[in-house]
Amino acid sequence: MATWLCAWLSMPIEEAMMPWRLAVIAAFFTCYFLAALLRKHPYGLTAMLIAASLLSTVGLWKGQSGEQVLYLLLIYSLLAGKAVYQLPPLYASIVGMVLAGNLLVLGWIGYSAYPTMFAVLYTGMHAAGLAVYHVVKTKMEELEQRNDALLSEYRRMKRRLATDEEVARQEERTQIARDIHDSVGHKLTALLMQLEVFRLQNTDSQLVPRVNELKELAKESLEETRSAVKSLKQQETGGLTAILNMIRRLEAEQFMRVNFTVKHGALSAPLNAAQSFAVYRAVQEALTNLMKHSEAREATITFEAPGGGIFRFEVMNRLKSKVVVREGFGLRAMRERMEEVGGTLEAIAYPDSFIIRGVIPILKERGGVE
Repeated sequence: MATWLCAWLSMPIEEAMMPWRLAVIAAFFTCYFLAALLRKHPYGLTAMLIAASLLSTVGLWKGQSGEQVLYLLLIYSLLAGKAVYQLPPLYASIVGMVLAGNLLVLGWIGYSAYPTMFAVLYTGMHAAGLAVYHVVKTKMEELEQRNDALLSEYRRMKRRLATDEEVARQEERTQIARDIHDSVGHKLTALLMQLEVFRLQNTDSQLVPRVNELKELAKESLEETRSAVKSLKQQETGGLTAILNMIRRLEAEQFMRVNFTVKHGALSAPLNAAQSFAVYRAVQEALTNLMKHSEAREATITFEAPGGGIFRFEVMNRLKSKVVVREGFGLRAMRERMEEVGGTLEAIAYPDSFIIRGVIPILKERGGVE
């Protein structure tokens, strides 16, 4: 537009205001902007650029000043660059030959203020520069495709490595659980049987209460051992370690930026296995929703236990525009899982952020421990 404006202003007013010239200039801009809609159609784009080159030649037909040829060279350069950038080499060459032909024809008919040799050198230099650009652009595209392929392979290997590590950890946990069950569990069972035999064989009234206490202690130890074995055999993951591993994986594979803050009391909050797993799943689902629906690739996670009576977590991500919260399957499952462990969950959409906040009471857990 700047080139056309300068060229138009360089003409005498009577030539610049000729109706046919204004019509040709309007037709040129029509072709130029329609070309943007034909990027995936080489034939149409080539035809539009050729038509634009012919219209620019006619629209800047020699006036009394003869300055228009300089602006015509700039327009030809822009058209050639557009052809090389958006067309395959064969079609771009066709447009380039048409532009070079226009320059040579204008030189032969005496329109331009430059010799024919200048047109040849100008065309050759532009062709060489655009050819180098095309080669560099092609190499960059190939490198980008190769980098994308390597990145996909890297992510696949990291997922496989994480899966193999998880399988190895699970096998190790299963082996430990089996060893505990076979050694400690059997020995505690044998101890209970021997205490019962001792109680039956001993009639001393002073020893019977003590033996009963030992039996109860052994039973409690056996139940705790069974509970520990069951926990080791469970495949569900949870807790702060699992959340940290998930954040590290998302930052490495999905290029997310996660700001994780743990406030005073959160690490020592006595959450049981079910509560820890519920927190893990809620954070996981919140980050998954962020990757699916948010334009931002940044999240802020906060854990806190104010006063020691509740455990609270919050997942926040920034928004470029306000969203409408619709509770789908993911949010509903998160809410149900939190309610199963006695907690609550809320999703709040502000004009500049979206927050998922969960609260779990821990007073009962403390009372049980005490």
